[in-house]
Amino acid sequence: MSPLVQLAAEEAENPLIPPIPELVIGLIAFVIVFGFLAWKLLPNINKVLEQRREAIEGGIEKAEAAQTEAQSVLEQYKAQLAEARHEAARLRQEAQEQGAELIAEMRAEGQRQREEIIAAGHTQIEADRKAASASLRQDVGKLATELAGKLVGESLEDHARQSRVIDRFLDELDEKAEATR
Repeated sequence: MSPLVQLAAEEAENPLIPPIPELVIGLIAFVIVFGFLAWKLLPNINKVLEQRREAIEGGIEKAEAAQTEAQSVLEQYKAQLAEARHEAARLRQEAQEQGAELIAEMRAEGQRQREEIIAAGHTQIEADRKAASASLRQDVGKLATELAGKLVGESLEDHARQSRVIDRFLDELDEKAEATR
């Protein structure tokens, strides 16, 4: 074989270009496999992808709903907390006012009791002074009568006379005491 024939035969059998029957069979096999995949697998793949998309979107919606709910609960909690603080401040203020009022009432009651005790003490002192004065008058009267009886030399046992002498003597003592004041 001549080198030209050999070169022509080699060009006819180029490995990069497949023979036409193989090309047609490969193309038909490709279309069959692609059709089978498109007919059987593609709907399942699309279905799974759609389910995933819906699950993701549903999860996002649920997360947004949960976040919205959490935000509203947080706002309610903050409102309740503010209300509770306000109520506590109001109760504290009322307690302080009631305490001040109670203290004022207790002071007034103490003052009133003190005045009663002082008045009762003054009354008792006045009663004791009168009792002491009466007792002293009797004792002084007896002593004066005895002394006068000894001085005069006669008995002053007459009650009316004794009473007059004693009263006159004590009146003179009272006048002297008032004059010295």
